[in-house]
Amino acid sequence: MKVTFLPLPTLVFVVVMLCWFIFAGIFIFRKQPTGAHDRKRDRSSIAGVALQGLSYAIVWSVRRPPFTPIVPEVEWLAVLTAIVTMVAAIGSVLLIMSAVKTLGKEWSITARMVQNHELATKGPYARVRHPIYTGMLGMLVATGLAISHWIVLVAAIVVFAIGTLIRVRIEERLLRETFGPQFEEYARRVPAVIPGIF
Repeated sequence: MKVTFLPLPTLVFVVVMLCWFIFAGIFIFRKQPTGAHDRKRDRSSIAGVALQGLSYAIVWSVRRPPFTPIVPEVEWLAVLTAIVTMVAAIGSVLLIMSAVKTLGKEWSITARMVQNHELATKGPYARVRHPIYTGMLGMLVATGLAISHWIVLVAAIVVFAIGTLIRVRIEERLLRETFGPQFEEYARRVPAVIPGIF
């Protein structure tokens, strides 16, 4: 009996789509923790949320022909890109799952501090201060590599970066107000979103 495998671009698409279902499920089906009463909330971070959402809309809206590699002319580069895409998607979902679990009742869409808020510095927060945004960026890149054109992916990354910068600044202002020198020391040690870069 002959065993047939999915063509590589199709496999990449399937893996990225499965990761998208898990990614969405993390936020939609997450059990809402009890006893997380807001101490302070800054809804101005919604502008950053909107820009991050727009970046995903950009990368999904302009697509290349279905199940084709982003670099079809160079076979080894197409294979390498496919592997990077699948690793980025799977790794991003695992990172987000770990970060949401670590935050527990303190996780929120908009910037906020809850009663008895603790500064997260363990798990993925030992590597980056905002691992959920790192994972979201990974999903954006994986999606762009799987379905979009490179120029569209670059534009989406720029929009995502602006939205993330807005959210990081607002969230970190609240963290500085709450934790003072403890947060400053943590911020000096640990990069914001991308290890070694930002």
